[in-house]
Amino acid sequence: MTERVPVPDPVPDLVPDPVPAVPAPVEGALLRAAAARLPGGVVVVTVRWRGHDQAMTATSVVSASLEPPLLLLCVHADSRLREALDDVPGWAVTVLDDGAAPQADWLSSPGRPAVDQLARVPHHRAPWSGAAWLDSGAAWFDLRTVAVHPAGDHDVVLGEVVAVREADPARGGLVHLRGRLRPVR
Repeated sequence: MTERVPVPDPVPDLVPDPVPAVPAPVEGALLRAAAARLPGGVVVVTVRWRGHDQAMTATSVVSASLEPPLLLLCVHADSRLREALDDVPGWAVTVLDDGAAPQADWLSSPGRPAVDQLARVPHHRAPWSGAAWLDSGAAWFDLRTVAVHPAGDHDVVLGEVVAVREADPARGGLVHLRGRLRPVR
């Protein structure tokens, strides 16, 4: 008589969990309201384009890498500044200080003139791009565009930092939260 060797239980079928259906897109107003609770540092992005300064207030600038030094900017695909970025090799970012709310408001106002946007805003020039650095900054970056990627109604612009300056450490910053600009120290 032959001895029977026990046979292990069969391995259950390896069936992946069902993939859930893709949900409907989130309503824009709901997304905007929720995103307004995400505090964002306030900056001004500038380019020197066709002999004129183009500038816009933004909260969508982040440090992307230290090696190599990179900043990431999200900019509306249909904006004047986005159009300018296609024609120039570089751009600049001013991290606004705690007293720069008037400049932030002015450079985010719809309908401001396309020419002489910085006529009433004290500024100096970034060393490489020649774009404007606002005097009301806590820090400044001069950047060379290295990549642009579409992202919905915005484009993601990746810039290599070619020059950076920092103001007196006593200067605070400006944060956008729930639709308001707030100074921080």
